[in-house]
Amino acid sequence: MLYSLRVLLLSTSLLSIFNPTCGSDASTSDTSPFKASFGSSPAPFKIDVDPAFIARTKLKASLTRYAVDLDQPDFADGPPRHNVTTVRDYWVDKYDWFAVQHDLNKQFTQFTTTVTTGSPSNFTDPVPLHFVHHRSKRPDAIPLIFIHGWPGSFMEVGPIISNLTSPPSASMPAFHVVAPSIPGFAFSPAPLHPGMGPKEAGQAFNQLMLQLKYTKYVIQGGDFGGVILREMAAAFPDHVVSVLSNFWVVAPNATDLERYAKGQTSADENTTIKNIESYETNLIGYRAPMETLPLQVAIALTDSPVGNAMWNYVIMFDAVDKYVWTPQEIITWSMMYYIQGPYGGTRFYKENLAAGIFQGYILGNNYPFVTQPVAISEFPKDIWYGTPLDWARRYGNVVVRNVYDRGGHFAAVETPDLLLHDIWSFWGNASLSNVGVFCDKL
Repeated sequence: MLYSLRVLLLSTSLLSIFNPTCGSDASTSDTSPFKASFGSSPAPFKIDVDPAFIARTKLKASLTRYAVDLDQPDFADGPPRHNVTTVRDYWVDKYDWFAVQHDLNKQFTQFTTTVTTGSPSNFTDPVPLHFVHHRSKRPDAIPLIFIHGWPGSFMEVGPIISNLTSPPSASMPAFHVVAPSIPGFAFSPAPLHPGMGPKEAGQAFNQLMLQLKYTKYVIQGGDFGGVILREMAAAFPDHVVSVLSNFWVVAPNATDLERYAKGQTSADENTTIKNIESYETNLIGYRAPMETLPLQVAIALTDSPVGNAMWNYVIMFDAVDKYVWTPQEIITWSMMYYIQGPYGGTRFYKENLAAGIFQGYILGNNYPFVTQPVAISEFPKDIWYGTPLDWARRYGNVVVRNVYDRGGHFAAVETPDLLLHDIWSFWGNASLSNVGVFCDKL
């Protein structure tokens, strides 16, 4: 009798779980929590997230179950408990998404549209995109596309966008700035089929620029943006004039490693190899599950807003120099993944691996050669810091190498002054960066 009762209770529970009419989340699980439409041409967009979703998110944050820390240094195994509790408590007691949403809508002029990847391409689905577009009042402004990475978003352009469109001096170049969200990130819906990797994202972004009537443009990017810009420049030499990368990764080759073992490498080469080895030893663990089983990771992250925030934060923490992330920033950055679901972001790593980008020694060496002028900016808390100019030139026409003693992976956020200097300096030199082609169009 007891066994039968247990079976009955279990059966009833299973019916409740699998009956789509029961359970508060069942009927809304596949519904986008933000309002958006994606037509065939650019249309204004305002971030508008469902209040019920925000309420559920805060409730889930309040119910966070903490891991038990070991007696060891902070971040030895991941974010320590006191960081987790701080973020959780701020989320529950102080964080106001709707104030954040209001501020983002006020700061950024945003749009949505739909593009294709063009031809030839292995990805044939239409690509809905969210993007920021700020036009300069200057008649000589240069079209620039700013491409973010993971765990960042379009928000990274925030600290520099006003100075790009309206520089403090007329002698500095001004820019029309386009900052798209990679498909699956922020408010660009995730693809429904495999195949949207860095090459395809670059194809979609080129189509976006053409849709905006920018037939020639320049690119700035870091992290995945630094990967995508290489694909774009190589694929579209008639459209991409020049690029500035703060993530121009070059893996050491067999000869480099042999010279390193014999103590024959330069100081810069030693720094680069040691940085990459440290990354492999201490940090690369986050990448493997996203490159192999991104859905497995996304299932856990989708159900835990604090877990998702901490998954992103471990990289945010390690990749900055002296920048201190506030709980407000940690949560808001994580919301750019949590709102539509983190799967699109985690899966982009698998697409990178499938494209051969991160294969080989740590960071891979399957990058196309960029013939257009390239400027690179190296900051000490980035994994490729120290990359020598001759290494950088193995994969492109690198004409400028800027090396700094402060800053990290998120240059636009942590050291906007340095990144702006490099942008103005490089594209302010028409002959070096080839932006003289824009003068012909005035």
